[in-house]
Amino acid sequence: MGGQVANELDGKLPTRVVAVLGMHRSGTSCLTGSLQNAGLFLGDCHTWNKHNEKGNRENQKFVDLHDAILAANGGAWDAPPASVVWKDEHFAWARELLLAHAGEPNFGFKDPRGLLVIDGWKQLYPRIEFIGIYRHPNAVAKSLQKRNYRTREEWLNLWYAYNSALYREYKSKPFPILCFDDDEAVLDEKIVRAAAQMGLTRHGPEEKFYTSELRHNDGSGEAVLPWKIRRLYRKLKKAEF
Repeated sequence: MGGQVANELDGKLPTRVVAVLGMHRSGTSCLTGSLQNAGLFLGDCHTWNKHNEKGNRENQKFVDLHDAILAANGGAWDAPPASVVWKDEHFAWARELLLAHAGEPNFGFKDPRGLLVIDGWKQLYPRIEFIGIYRHPNAVAKSLQKRNYRTREEWLNLWYAYNSALYREYKSKPFPILCFDDDEAVLDEKIVRAAAQMGLTRHGPEEKFYTSELRHNDGSGEAVLPWKIRRLYRKLKKAEF
């Protein structure tokens, strides 16, 4: 159904759709804000919350859709279901979100949950483009542990679930993957290069979104990671843009 819908409404959908992929607390907000400053249109997105000084750059309507899809499959953002099936109502909902930005030349959305439901987006809009970002597992676990309701091991397992999906998408069809652990200057240079590769251009240094003050945790000072997580982290490092 999804692909047929996209073809039938091709002229009414955004000219281009870009999804920013990555685990929670892994730099997706910084990457998305940087792409926004280079010309990626996000629609109505959050520009502030208590966990992100500049906002997580998420469109709440997309978040609500993703939450509904996960719930319909017996899961949630912190409890990924074993498999995800979109219902007709989900395709209709997603189609309306895209129709709301009809003709937009560079439309994008960011929501970490998107990684868990990405197959439906690929079916609905086969030309969808991706850019991803990841972060050291310990840094992500440290950041999430501030929420206090999960153990380090549980957060590491969630890191593995999300980043396995990220790596699987990359292996299926490579796209730029950045690392939020990089120094500020290195990461900024990579973001500018990746954006340019996507046809997006930041016009001056005053439009820079990311600064190191936005990163509050690193991967140091923690116990050794489980072997499967170390292995996936190494694979992501090798895939890095």
